[in-house]
Amino acid sequence: MGLLLGYVRTSTTDQHGRMQFDALIEAGVPEKRIWFDQLSGSKASKERPAMIKLLEYAREEDEILVYRIDRLGRSLLDILNTVALMQERGIRLRSLVDKIDPSTAQGRLQLALFATLAEYERELINERVRDGIAAAKARGVRFGQKPVDQSKVEDKLRLARRELAEGKTAERAAGAVGWSRSTLYRYLKEYGTEQPPTDGVVAIGRGRSQYADSEPLPRRT
Repeated sequence: MGLLLGYVRTSTTDQHGRMQFDALIEAGVPEKRIWFDQLSGSKASKERPAMIKLLEYAREEDEILVYRIDRLGRSLLDILNTVALMQERGIRLRSLVDKIDPSTAQGRLQLALFATLAEYERELINERVRDGIAAAKARGVRFGQKPVDQSKVEDKLRLARRELAEGKTAERAAGAVGWSRSTLYRYLKEYGTEQPPTDGVVAIGRGRSQYADSEPLPRRT
């Protein structure tokens, strides 16, 4: 026989959530077995400290009671994911006000309706995102990376090659033109190099690893 556990979540503006506690205690949950989160509803279930501890404590055949099903998550999708996790572990769930019990046919029907609404919610969000992008493009907003100015790249490469030819390290050469070392290697590979880096790492080229001259990795056992 499993244990009867409880979960209470209130927003940061609700100081006590006494009504939820009283309802769970009246339903038979010992107060010492009620986990309590007081934080914004914007936090997903997996980010809530008390919910995390509750799920770590709960075992198969335990039953978790909540005041309302919306106490479990910030959105329908979050709620359904939490319910699914509990079901996978054999943990029962019951919502007092909504009368939702996934172990019953009516409870499963209600969750199926929730799943449909969650899918609809996702579609609405995606549609709003698409409409927002289309409207932004119509206003001339460009998305993605800014096109590379080829002439500026070539100018910087000439300076970087000169630094390398003078014996500077790849890191120093890259810093002289405002690049990282990996960016320098990338452009050297794309545009070619007249002088390889001298800091013990070979510049990337066709068919050659940038780590060709480094120490070999130890044998795996």
